[in-house]
Amino acid sequence: MLEINNLKKKYTGSDIYAVNDLTLKLKPGEIFGFLGPNGAGKSTTIKSIVGVLPYEEGTIKICDIDLKENPLKAKSNVGYVPDNHAVFERLTGREYVNHIANLYNVPMDVAQERSEKYLKIFKLEHAYDRQIKSYSHGMKQKITVIAALVHNPKLWILDEPLTGLDPQSCYQLKAAMRKHADEGNTVFFSSHILDVVENLCDRVCIIKRGELKGVYDLKKLKKENKPLEELFMSVIYGDEGGAK
Repeated sequence: MLEINNLKKKYTGSDIYAVNDLTLKLKPGEIFGFLGPNGAGKSTTIKSIVGVLPYEEGTIKICDIDLKENPLKAKSNVGYVPDNHAVFERLTGREYVNHIANLYNVPMDVAQERSEKYLKIFKLEHAYDRQIKSYSHGMKQKITVIAALVHNPKLWILDEPLTGLDPQSCYQLKAAMRKHADEGNTVFFSSHILDVVENLCDRVCIIKRGELKGVYDLKKLKKENKPLEELFMSVIYGDEGGAK
């Protein structure tokens, strides 16, 4: 679903790589957690994957399609929920979701069926025909999620998706992520909430200062009775460098 090889990204005016030689491979049907402290390069990596940021070296393939060689085809397989829920706030929720559906060439009847399903899940029917600028933080997050799923993407990418959501909305979003992966798709998300990651993900990776420190199987960690929080703290702040 997603293959990253030797990715390097440096911002203009900086001598330090924000992402340095990152290599990852994500499987169909899994939820993959992307972990690291603030400034580790998580959002930079995600924005490179979805085409928001250019990158200097390396390759990114989505469903075996090279992002640089065929960006439109590669990105047609991606649904993206950014950390700042950047949306067209003068549009209504319906207008925004329909706009995204048009961009992905989703037939209107299919888009309506999918949006209605998620509107019920996230209990947003009452606000669908209101302008997004009147939405709360959590409501904006929900409409962004619905828009990201309207074309049923093979790869669903979320950057800190649970920030600002109430407990019920968090539960609904986690259930939607699990269901999407169980249908054979891949979910890739960053988060600082380690207990959620531990309970939801199949695998995780940890990065520090733009470099990959390790990829970990959560089932294996549980069998070894090693809490994710302890592993994260040892990799980021201790002497352990990232034993698999």
